[in-house]
Amino acid sequence: MAMLKPHTEFETLDLLSGWEVPVGYPSGIEQKVLSGHLDEINSTGCRTRLLRFQPGAYTTAPFMHKYWEEVYLLEGELIVGSDAKGKGGIVFEKNTYACRPPGAPHGPFSSTRGCLLLEIHYYYKEAY
Repeated sequence: MAMLKPHTEFETLDLLSGWEVPVGYPSGIEQKVLSGHLDEINSTGCRTRLLRFQPGAYTTAPFMHKYWEEVYLLEGELIVGSDAKGKGGIVFEKNTYACRPPGAPHGPFSSTRGCLLLEIHYYYKEAY
């Protein structure tokens, strides 16, 4: 069985470089993949990433994907359920968590102050 993620020990993360706008996201929202690879075409793999919203950044439509997603809000505030212009929704502060199964609609999202999220994405083939 191939290892999906390398064995790493505690290391200092460079939070100044290595950020990129994920495919399908607007500018102002960036990811830094920490470990793994998620192959959405073949529905395999897993990844751990940081996702950050710059102040005022927002998405315009709900998301739905075929993988599990766990999200922990590390810093700032994330607004869930805003409209296509980033207005309205429910505000969540740091130290909040979400776990979403495949096919669960979520979003749109916005952040007036900006935020930093830790996200874990993975495909899980067994049925419950």
